Amino acid sequence: MESEQRRGKSLFYLTVFPDDYEPEREYPAIILLHGFGANMQDLAALTPSIDTSGYLYICPNAPIGVNLGPGATGWAWGTPGENRNPAEMPRTERRLEQLFQEVMEEYKLAPGRMVLLGFSQGGGMTYRCGLGRPDLFAGLVALSSGLPDPDEMRLRLPPQRSQPIFIAHGLQDNIESAQRAKAFLEGEGYSPSYHEYDMGHEITEEMLEDLVPWLKQVLPPLA
Repeated sequence: MESEQRRGKSLFYLTVFPDDYEPEREYPAIILLHGFGANMQDLAALTPSIDTSGYLYICPNAPIGVNLGPGATGWAWGTPGENRNPAEMPRTERRLEQLFQEVMEEYKLAPGRMVLLGFSQGGGMTYRCGLGRPDLFAGLVALSSGLPDPDEMRLRLPPQRSQPIFIAHGLQDNIESAQRAKAFLEGEGYSPSYHEYDMGHEITEEMLEDLVPWLKQVLPPLA
């Protein structure tokens, strides 16, 4: 698998190509949104564990720089806490939506042939950008994530609530946030695939053993 960093119109992103990539073929794609303080390289490390030949992977870099200490910069989808500019999150969402359209054109990605996956803050963005777009995303994955404001999310929900959603969270990692997300989604007519693990704020092999078969069922890799 090879990767290439691209400067998109709205965001930098990393494309991870499957082995023996053939540009003329229409691959399914997994878009991976990293967590607070990380970068586009972070979740790219997961791709060999998912599938090396059947998916195209797109790893956007969040737009907001955050100081992690002397000489260290991370990236965020939004500023945490009460001091966030109200216009910040809508602006980030628009940038992601522009990226989705850009990579669809660049790599011949068909609507409904993508999964949106996010870790931590990236999982919150997955809910924000994915729940209202079942036409675009065959499924959503929220890892170690909480659901954004339920009243706001409720306004985004489509009439049809059959979009597959995979939720995974650690028992030592504010598990109540995942449980609230599950309860909200089930109350709105969804049937999420919900998983709790004996772990903290992380991604483990045990989680991947559940996630990868789910991904391949929801969005089969290119044969």
